[in-house]
Amino acid sequence: MNLKRQLLLVSLLTLVLPWAGCEFIRETESALRQSQQQMLSGTASAVAESLERYPEEFPARPGGNDTPADQLYGHRLDTEPLIDGYVNDWSLPPGSLRQIRGADGPIRVAVGLHGRYVYFYAAVTDNDVVYASSSTVAIDDGPVYADRVVLISANPPMASESLIFSAEAPGPVIAYLRGSFGFAPEPAVLARWQDVAGGYQVEARIPANLLGTHLGMNVINTSSEHEAGVRSASFAGQVPGPFVTTSPDLTLLAEKLVQPGTRMLITDRSGWRIAAVGSPGTAPQPVQGAVSNWLRIAYKALVEPGTEPAFAEPDPSGRERQPYIAAALDGRSSESWFRSLDSGRAIVAVAEPVTGDGNTIGAVVLQQGTDAILSLRNEGLARLMNFTLIATVLVAAALLGYATWLSRRIRRLSLAAEEALEGPGLRAALPSAESGDEVGDLSRSFSYVLGQLADYNDYLRSLASKLSHELRTPLAIVTSSLENLEHEALEGASADYTARAKDGANRLRRILNAMSEASRVEEIMEHAEPEQFELRHVLSSTVEAYKDVYSDRRIEFECTPATTTVSGSAELLIQMLDKLVDNAADFSSEGDLIRIGLESSDAGLVLSVHNPGPPLPERMRSQLFDSMVSVRAGGNDKHLGLGLYVAKLIAEGHGGRITAENADGGVRFSVVLPLADAKLAQVGRE
Repeated sequence: MNLKRQLLLVSLLTLVLPWAGCEFIRETESALRQSQQQMLSGTASAVAESLERYPEEFPARPGGNDTPADQLYGHRLDTEPLIDGYVNDWSLPPGSLRQIRGADGPIRVAVGLHGRYVYFYAAVTDNDVVYASSSTVAIDDGPVYADRVVLISANPPMASESLIFSAEAPGPVIAYLRGSFGFAPEPAVLARWQDVAGGYQVEARIPANLLGTHLGMNVINTSSEHEAGVRSASFAGQVPGPFVTTSPDLTLLAEKLVQPGTRMLITDRSGWRIAAVGSPGTAPQPVQGAVSNWLRIAYKALVEPGTEPAFAEPDPSGRERQPYIAAALDGRSSESWFRSLDSGRAIVAVAEPVTGDGNTIGAVVLQQGTDAILSLRNEGLARLMNFTLIATVLVAAALLGYATWLSRRIRRLSLAAEEALEGPGLRAALPSAESGDEVGDLSRSFSYVLGQLADYNDYLRSLASKLSHELRTPLAIVTSSLENLEHEALEGASADYTARAKDGANRLRRILNAMSEASRVEEIMEHAEPEQFELRHVLSSTVEAYKDVYSDRRIEFECTPATTTVSGSAELLIQMLDKLVDNAADFSSEGDLIRIGLESSDAGLVLSVHNPGPPLPERMRSQLFDSMVSVRAGGNDKHLGLGLYVAKLIAEGHGGRITAENADGGVRFSVVLPLADAKLAQVGRE
């Protein structure tokens, strides 16, 4: 992984900052919510103590045996319904109708209050509706052989009364009142019977003064003209439960106690709502703009999901059954909260028990929106997201720019070092040498190493000429002494020793000649007069001679360019080619093919010699053309590592360059020579 990617990954650590900020915001929101819950709990406790002075407003059965399923709840209606047998004009929220199991199916019931009237609605499932007839005998609770709905009212401990609704046909219905004074029609009651698919619906308007504090209902389903065919379903049966509705006095008191932005619910001990005032506030306005999506994602990731705020609304049935309210009805203070991850709305709710005579008679519930907390949180999240986005982009851009600048410095240093090693001289100036940082230290270290290497390389280059010069005089003395000994009378072993010494001296002379060859080439290159000639013709005749010299090798020559005019010394170029072909023959086997080629390129002419010998070691490729460097195994005295060095001197003396590379299962030496025009132009510029 390069330096840019590493620093780019390091820049991602800046995301730790927004994570820490989000954790702080979440903890702050939790602390503020708990503080709000504690404040609401204190307020609810004070309200509960105030309500203990009004025990009569909390309905209860004598003896305290309330059964919520036996009770009917009266909803406050905003408008006066039309008595038409339908409930669609009642201002009730969905789910307000109570449901019980009837003989043929479900029965839905609702009771409403508006003005001085109580409104009653029952939707009965009946597969066989039996209407009353003029011959039906009315006894006790109404016509015996007819389907009917009976509304039971009582003021304990007084006896109960019943309002009976039965019809001879769909349409207006005459209600019968059965009480302690007998059984008679009640003209003050307005009712209507409406047939529907699968049953019938009854809607009635009843003066409130006709009903008592307790209310129940029976639905009589008559399937034959015999008493054995009568079936019924009821709320409370013959013992109705308390008729529960909102208390005007408690509602007025609650309106005085409730604070703005707070909803107060008061329930009896069965959970029936007897007062509801106020509102927990509206949902906070969502943040607009491009950051809003970031806020939604961050919000959903930060907060734990809660119950939807819709469940904090008053129960449409009139009976509050939330767990925290049930806990308060058991005598324990409790709290809860509701949150929507989509809208961002949150509501804090607390419930406190209301006691009377040591018993729990109800509960007071306070609900308050966390608008201030949510606004603070949204503002904090918005600023955090903005700052985080900007900071992350800036840090990433800065680190990427710094990585680019640093990698370029290191890359320039690397390229300069490679060029110094591969170039003609090792004393090249490296970049960033004046910098005071670690890259500057590295550049100065490289410069020092290259300087030491250049000194050593200069020493090696001059070693051959120095040795040649220093050894020629003693070699001449040894040689002359041996020649003089030849004229003396030597016998036996002495003559053999003298002959061996002379052979050794001759070999040593050849070695010195090879060592001084490079110096002679340099002198010749300095004093030679360049001439133009066709390199193709020179190479063709030379290759033919190679075929005779290296008869055990196959030698091929291929020339593709039409123009091969170069400027220089043909003898030196042939000497360079001799070195390359001799090297190819040494590193190939008998019968191997040595290919000599001449082709054109953008830089000029390319003279190549390819041999199928072993590949070059990677570590030797940059040192192969240095003085006294050889990759041959063993101690062959003919090879001191000067042949390729001489070839390099000749190539560079002609304005070209020489390279070696592993290719096609062997080694390929390439010499790039400029054409005659380019060479003359270069000489003219010099």
